[in-house]
Amino acid sequence: MRYFIEFSYNGTNYLGWQAQPDTPKTVQETLQTAVSLLLRSEVELVGAGRTDSGVHARQMFAHFDFDGLFETKKLIHRLNSFLPQDIAIHSIFAVADDAHARFDARQRTYEYHIHTQKEVFLENMSLYYFRKLDVEVMNLAARQLLLHEDFECFSKTNTDVHTFICHISHAEWVRHGDRLVFTIAADRFLRNMVRAIVGTLIQVGLGKTTIEEFVAIIESRNRSKAGFSVPARGLYLTKVAYDYVG
Repeated sequence: MRYFIEFSYNGTNYLGWQAQPDTPKTVQETLQTAVSLLLRSEVELVGAGRTDSGVHARQMFAHFDFDGLFETKKLIHRLNSFLPQDIAIHSIFAVADDAHARFDARQRTYEYHIHTQKEVFLENMSLYYFRKLDVEVMNLAARQLLLHEDFECFSKTNTDVHTFICHISHAEWVRHGDRLVFTIAADRFLRNMVRAIVGTLIQVGLGKTTIEEFVAIIESRNRSKAGFSVPARGLYLTKVAYDYVG
């Protein structure tokens, strides 16, 4: 049978989600080892997507196949007791044999967090940025993202994707006191895309890039035209949506 596992993690201590040769410190490798050990069977997890080193996930899904029987609540409890404190299991449930955690996801949502006053408890969870940003203008620029589909200018170079087309359905900055949160949702994201978008929008907020120039950057399809990539520590995968998951 095929199962979905829903979980979250603090990515500070991990080299991203994706398992890498001779690199045990990834979320996939850590979780895969735990599930295999407790089920006493070699299990391979297929995630809903990749997150880079230091990126966090409030909601992440993966699927695995297992022919035996287990008690769901008991397995969740055992996994949460066995896993390190920075990975938490929320649910495990059976799905159709052809269900796919990556290819069936119809939308993914990310948040990027910035704090404008120094805060020692947010060191690895948010970007400290003290310079004044014009959030209203940043939102005007962010709306332009919904009018475009090709985002090669925000993609990591030398990537192995076949298309740079993404359909962004939401992009907005919201201020909460001395904190700023950028939320963006799309059917798919390119590697480094959100961090590059945030870095470029910061240039808009500083008055260094106009909205017209922001549009020209998108249309250029040239990564060197866009702004810097913000650090991974402020980025969170917050939601992965499926038609068959409530």
